[in-house]
Amino acid sequence: MNSPSVVTLHVAGDVALLSIDRPPVNAISAEVTAALAAALDRFDAQRDARALVICCKGRTFVAGGDIGEFDAAGFSTQPLNRVLARIEGSPHIVVAAMHGSVLGGGLELALACHYRVALPGTRFGFPEVKLGLLPGSLGTQRLPRLTGVGVALDMILGGKPLSAEAAVAIGIVDEIRDADPADAGLAYAQSLLARSAKPRRTSELAVPAFDAAVFGQRRAEIAERARKYPALECIVRAIEAAATLPFVQGEALEAAFFEQCRQSPQSKAMRHLFFAQREAARTPAAEPKPQPRRVDSVGVVGAGTMGSGIAIAIAGAGIAVTLADSSADSLARGLGNVRTTFEAGAAKGRMSVDEAGECVARVQGTLALGDLRGCDVVIEAVFEDMALKRDIAAALGSVCKPGAILATNTSTLDVDALAEASGRAADFLGMHFFSPANVMRLLEVVRGAATAPDVLATVMELARRIGKQPVVSGVCYGFIGNRMLEPYLREAECLLLEGASASAIDAALESLGLAMGPLRMLDLAGVDVAAKVVIERDKAGALPPDRAYRVVARRLFELGRHGQKTGAGFYRYEGRTALPDAALAAVTRELAQAAGVMRRESIASEEIVERCLYPLINEGVRLMEEGIACRPGDIDVVYTSGYGFPDFRGGPLWMADAIGLRHIVERLDDYARSTGNRYGYWTVCDTLRRYANEGLRLSDWRKPGA
Repeated sequence: MNSPSVVTLHVAGDVALLSIDRPPVNAISAEVTAALAAALDRFDAQRDARALVICCKGRTFVAGGDIGEFDAAGFSTQPLNRVLARIEGSPHIVVAAMHGSVLGGGLELALACHYRVALPGTRFGFPEVKLGLLPGSLGTQRLPRLTGVGVALDMILGGKPLSAEAAVAIGIVDEIRDADPADAGLAYAQSLLARSAKPRRTSELAVPAFDAAVFGQRRAEIAERARKYPALECIVRAIEAAATLPFVQGEALEAAFFEQCRQSPQSKAMRHLFFAQREAARTPAAEPKPQPRRVDSVGVVGAGTMGSGIAIAIAGAGIAVTLADSSADSLARGLGNVRTTFEAGAAKGRMSVDEAGECVARVQGTLALGDLRGCDVVIEAVFEDMALKRDIAAALGSVCKPGAILATNTSTLDVDALAEASGRAADFLGMHFFSPANVMRLLEVVRGAATAPDVLATVMELARRIGKQPVVSGVCYGFIGNRMLEPYLREAECLLLEGASASAIDAALESLGLAMGPLRMLDLAGVDVAAKVVIERDKAGALPPDRAYRVVARRLFELGRHGQKTGAGFYRYEGRTALPDAALAAVTRELAQAAGVMRRESIASEEIVERCLYPLINEGVRLMEEGIACRPGDIDVVYTSGYGFPDFRGGPLWMADAIGLRHIVERLDDYARSTGNRYGYWTVCDTLRRYANEGLRLSDWRKPGA
């Protein structure tokens, strides 16, 4: 039996309906392109049809191209471009009837049609720039002919979607109709035939008048970012070609720019992350996917910055929240933060005043844990103190209804110990939000030893509902992100002791594209927070017997230099501006002498990068060995979503492949020899060494036995 075609053609009188049906998002693939060409052959053979309507089945119009095909040998946009040329060149009117998301190749398909009708709520955009690409099927050539140069530059450089109303305003949609997509398209086509409308071919239009200086201005605006994202300059050049050259020449240039970007390391890294993010959001389990539990209400214990931020994220997704705290003052401040945040969102146009009011009303405060008994999920977000968190876990285990999911927001503590304290280990896991919780996308979902599969599935689905990027971690100190961060911060502090300046350390790592170096990051997060974690680990006997281990952060904490919030930490601050501080050099000289660390006059940037980054990579591979992290891509998603690692480098493990695993192992071994490796800081994990020896890449990694 033949499988059904992804493209069907149905003729009803003088209008033919072409439907694309390739779930879930009708992405254009080689198969779809070939089926479109065959359907056009059938349409051209029709004698009665005078119009063609192109629509899609399912929840959306074409939402882009099949990115999975972009790495295929011999990949080319030309087959699709030839199909689009046939559509545009048809002697019969062609209507695109659109709904859902009309993105990338989907919008290019629509622009090749003569007329465009959309349902209310349809979104339009060219998100290719987020993959290090530019539109490759004449989007840079057709769009400016309809909208003008300025709008086209904004739309393609920004990559943000537009509403149907905005699309009408800029000229890429002719009409909005509230109907089934096929019905809307057929009715609109009949109205066009009734008034004897003719085909409108965008490629034949002249670009509306523009100021030639706009291209120089845009180049100046993107100059700094374009060094990291070369697609930006290609976009400007392609649109400039549309404005200044015949269509056929602009077409050739766009094709060359697209191929240049497709082959670039930046785009390959960003495409890797695109798939890694989607893979990370899936529950990694061998058993059939369990049915998630229903979540209509969430409780949050602790109304501080983190707790109120979590409440904001959940209420903003339309879910009722009960925010609990033992202090009336803390609760009032937390509820005030909720109100202020939503009101600020309305003031900035991110939501209406009424929507902001509804969000505020979803958050109710209480001083009694008993008021959480009806919640479907309860998240504990109190201070990072094991005794306190144990007590709250036990109390929630007694108070909450059967089947409620209990979660801890701890960033470092033992989730299994807290699960045991709750008395309901199967219903317990970690939900490690990143601050500010209503802004940061990353959510580490920490699966305990006894966490039930449907509990994990429920929280992964909840993460999606509240707009977070979930990544599953096993239980260990610091989970994925903070455990890998520990050797990174250790070496940054060691380099300070050896004589490197804070600004030199941060500059070396920021040169890779990191949002900020390790010491600026600590000042922003709070030196006191970092120091307390180290102090608690020391009390627990979990630190190496190294007199120099993280002593700088601990001394700064003792001195009251807690970072930006106190005006001094690893830097001194004027407002938010970090300035070098001679006092830090005095502190590090004293600590180095006490720890027996030899000072040096200068330390090369290359050494700074190797000593901070390579142990972080090594620790990431070790996490996979131990089964804490499921996939290399999960680690890359953690670091690009939560730690400011540049997306154009694909994450630390993707970057490790680009550097070369053999080189990384050689450098780690060299540091082991030169330092003596007394504390095992430079010991290469087995998997990293094996992969380096066998010429493998971390992207080839498969779980042992899989």
